[in-house]
Amino acid sequence: MEDKNRKPSFGQVILSTLAAAIGVQSDKNRERDFSGGSFKAYIAAGIIFTALFVITLVLVVKTVLSNMG
Repeated sequence: MEDKNRKPSFGQVILSTLAAAIGVQSDKNRERDFSGGSFKAYIAAGIIFTALFVITLVLVVKTVLSNMG
């Protein structure tokens, strides 16, 4: 199969990272990620996603608390 050796695109890395964050991933995509993907890209995407998630939570909490009084 020629698709196994192809590297995932930037969009596929992002979608795989989001799927991992919520805990869902198809077997086909998981196999694609592990066979052709660079672990550095997934680590970077995971770190960026986690940082954005934490920043978003902090901003939401600050906004809610400032509107409470």
